[in-house]
Amino acid sequence: MNKTAVIYESKYGFTKRYAEWIAEALSCPAFERKKFCPKDFPQYDTVIYGGGLYAGSVSGIRLITENWRLLSDKKIVLFTCGLANPEDPYNISNIRETLSKILSDDMMKQICLFHLQGGIDYSRLNLIHKTMMSILRKMLLKKDEHSLRKEDRLILETYGQNLDFTNKESIRPLVEYVL
Repeated sequence: MNKTAVIYESKYGFTKRYAEWIAEALSCPAFERKKFCPKDFPQYDTVIYGGGLYAGSVSGIRLITENWRLLSDKKIVLFTCGLANPEDPYNISNIRETLSKILSDDMMKQICLFHLQGGIDYSRLNLIHKTMMSILRKMLLKKDEHSLRKEDRLILETYGQNLDFTNKESIRPLVEYVL
């Protein structure tokens, strides 16, 4: 029997929501990264890790990279969660390029990647993330209007608002892959 675990790190709750939906769909446990002990990896055949995208990295991804020796013979799924629209090939290309700087070639070949769109709650952002969004906004405001992508316009139009793009249906490809 395939034993599966979902492990996640979530700063603002969007990744956690997806992790819980995935665990429910697969009838398996979900663990917060800081509460999961890597010595427990051997008891699972499939490990699903979810982390938010922040400034070119996936939160908590070191759990995978630092414990690859324990994971290399398993089915590994990585889902990222961020504002980027996963329907846009440009976004997916950027996410994969970012991950290729974090993960080795062997890891990239073995890990099945999924991106799920999360959201943003400006009232809950920590100082670093508020600053990053402010800098991004200022950079976008300096761009020529015609060079702005749809996503850039959305960031400018909704700056300071709370957005939630989570969608339970979007986990279906990941769940089907694991099954």
